[in-house]
Amino acid sequence: MKFGIATFVTDEGIRPDALGEAVEERGFDSLFLAEHSHIPASRQTPYPGGGELPRSYYRTFDPFVALTAAAVATRGLLLATGVALLPQRDLFHTAKQVASLDLLSGGRFLFGVGVGWNREEMRNHGTDPASRGALLSEQLSALKEIWTRDEARFHGEHIDFDPIYQWPKPASKPHPPIYVGGESPAALARLAQHGNGWLPRAQTTPEQIRSALRLLAEQGRQDVSVTIFAAGRDSGLIEGWAEAGVERVTFFLPTRQKDDTLRLLDERAVLAQRYRG
Repeated sequence: MKFGIATFVTDEGIRPDALGEAVEERGFDSLFLAEHSHIPASRQTPYPGGGELPRSYYRTFDPFVALTAAAVATRGLLLATGVALLPQRDLFHTAKQVASLDLLSGGRFLFGVGVGWNREEMRNHGTDPASRGALLSEQLSALKEIWTRDEARFHGEHIDFDPIYQWPKPASKPHPPIYVGGESPAALARLAQHGNGWLPRAQTTPEQIRSALRLLAEQGRQDVSVTIFAAGRDSGLIEGWAEAGVERVTFFLPTRQKDDTLRLLDERAVLAQRYRG
């Protein structure tokens, strides 16, 4: 099983280039960075983790900028969004950012996407929370058209454009792997239709993983890889995920200054070494 790191990179923690270098040095294969464009000061949407929203949510770097810095400092580390809030993003800018990062990194980008949870944040982007899932599905279809065709066009309910040109194209063919976040029936349906990988949260049990993989296989999708997102250090769960067919576990890394970050990475590297193979 492979191991990676999932974290928030902020202006108060380790720099993304130093983080990428340290993650790669310790044998992790991937770095997943979170995204929030902003956090509305008056929030009605409860934080899914319970309690107060952690400070790191307010201060995240743009993940594409941060991952580019990490790309320059590394040679083989996979660079991933965990997750990009695609329904809040401009389609064409996102297409160009993904393709640019993938090309400049030599095809090392994994595109983790999700619908998001903060309804006030969505509304500030002009996104209707009720239709964000349908919008995300159309965005994924449209992005594939832009990345794989010299002259791309798309006509849907939420996304509509006549033929366009856009370069660069990604280095990965036909496009960077798309990892779909979420565990709901709608997320699994989106995964079956659009995704290359599944990015369930660490609360997902091994039996839930098995059940989802059986469902995907019934739809002809035996090729979906599974990466657990932002796990703790529960050895029993890690063993259960491995037996269920999980390809990769990403450990959650709290946002800290460099010295504390390196210590926390060392602790997670020791645990990963027990199961790596």
